[in-house]
This record gives sequence, C-alpha cells and structure tokens, in this order.
Amino acid sequence: MLNKKVLVLNQSYEPLCISNVRRTVMMLYLGKAEVIEPVDHRFLRSLHLKIQVPSIVRLLLYKKVSGKKVILSRKNIMIRDNCQCQYCGIKNVELTIDHISPRDRGNLAAWENLVCACVKCNNKKGNRTPDEAGMTLLNIPRKPNYVSFLRYFVNTLCEEWKPYLFMN
Repeated sequence: MLNKKVLVLNQSYEPLCISNVRRTVMMLYLGKAEVIEPVDHRFLRSLHLKIQVPSIVRLLLYKKVSGKKVILSRKNIMIRDNCQCQYCGIKNVELTIDHISPRDRGNLAAWENLVCACVKCNNKKGNRTPDEAGMTLLNIPRKPNYVSFLRYFVNTLCEEWKPYLFMN
C-alpha cells in the first residue's frame, strides 16, 4: 500500500510528479499538501492520527519549477516507445536500446538517437544507420514532453488522474 503511486499537483493544479503513498503521507502530516482524490475508503492509522490514502494530492504552497525534464534512461525510452521494437513493431520480446546513428561516428546518447529494438533487428542493423541497413523506423524518436510523459501512467494506473493530466 505504501508504494502505490500518487499524482502530486502544484498549488495551481499543474502536474508536478508521481510519488508514492509513503512520501505523500509525510507531506500531508507536515501540512505541505492536501488530499484531492483519496483511494476509496482507505486510511492509514496510528494511535493518534488517521490519514486518507491519497491518489492525488495538491501542494499548499506554490513550488516554482524550472524546466521540468524527462530523464534520459533505458526505462523512459521503453515507456516512450511503448515497449515495442521501432523497426519491426514486435512487442513482448526482449528489447535492447539501439543507437540510430552509431556511437563510433561521434553520435552520443540523446532522445533523438535512441530507440527500442528487438535483439534480431538490433543485430541485423549492426553498426550501421537504418538507411545503410535498409530498415525504416516506425516512429521518429523525439524528446517527450513532461506532461505527456506523465500521461503514460494514466492508462496503467488511475482513471481519476485523467482530468488533471489532460487539462493542458
């Protein structure tokens, strides 16, 4: 229960991040946040305290956030590409991360140069560009927008998050 995901909103109802119940209960206890949407009739209790298990919380003071970014990581590339090989479209297989333009040609890791690929397609492409290997990408890789990246979690976690993530 303490590791359940919670949507954290700024005072202006702008999505900030996704946290867990443990961290958000601490914010509630310290008076830094309020529960906007609770989990149905669930409470955390101590001897002297009863707190609703939150699904969405809102900070009571506005937090200035400069340049919210999605961190470049293997997990986030998998989320962006919907755990699907970007060459053949296959899902539910072991995936690797492929550099579209090989590293030895001076191209570093960047959102625009990394895609998910199945082992078969990654080996077929080898140390070449997709054009050189005669392969095409299903989607052009782009750096994801912060809010649109949070929206990924709507389908996998909570229906009640939709109004707060699709306001923009």
